[in-house]
Amino acid sequence: MKKQTSININFLPALVILLLLVVWQLVSSFQLVPSFLLPSPVSVVEAFVGDFSLLMSNAWVTLLEAFWGLLLGVCGGLLIAILMDLFNPLYKAVYPLLVISQTIPTVAIAPLLILWLGYGMLPKIVLVILTTFFPVAVEMLTGFRATDPDLIKLMQTMGASKWKLYYYVKFPNSLNHFFSSLKISVSYAIVSAVVSEWVGGFSGLGVYMTRVMKAYAYDKMFAVIFLISAISLVLIWLVSFIQRKVMPWEVTKK
Repeated sequence: MKKQTSININFLPALVILLLLVVWQLVSSFQLVPSFLLPSPVSVVEAFVGDFSLLMSNAWVTLLEAFWGLLLGVCGGLLIAILMDLFNPLYKAVYPLLVISQTIPTVAIAPLLILWLGYGMLPKIVLVILTTFFPVAVEMLTGFRATDPDLIKLMQTMGASKWKLYYYVKFPNSLNHFFSSLKISVSYAIVSAVVSEWVGGFSGLGVYMTRVMKAYAYDKMFAVIFLISAISLVLIWLVSFIQRKVMPWEVTKK
């Protein structure tokens, strides 16, 4: 009975989305809103199919920028979390700066990076790094400091080095925190790359978006927005899939 109920609940988001699409199509069909302002879902799909090859080539550029920025951001976040966990003075000095850095809007940083680093991929990757390392650093530090102190003392009495302490105790204890931060970071990575491309660049989904916006091609505008959302959702699902494989014991608890 519980299994059947959970299956029905899982279908609810899909039903809500389907209902919204039907209402959207009806609004467009009856011209309640002009089609040039709100193209119908059918028009958006047609625009997506018509520009499919161009969308895919630009999506590849955005994914490359997001991948390298995410990889370096995650590594940087892990390193900062370890250093802050090891050295409390460093934590007191750096942590407030990390918090302050998140109060600066992404759209304010992007033009500066374009100005300093040019219109290539480098400023996009740097912006992705800046937006993805913070969730990893904060969550991993929380996980490290939430480790059972008695377990740490036990490992220390057994002569475990600091590296072994992290490898056998702190990292496994922080896996939930790591994957939670990674889900946030993958979505930030795509959005940050697009914002940076939107400010300035030669290719990518952000560049494509600015071109169709200036041409008032709102059907193509909606198509690229949905593509960006779909990429983010697929990446979040991929992280969840990896988490289930790495942490099978969490699946059995549910």
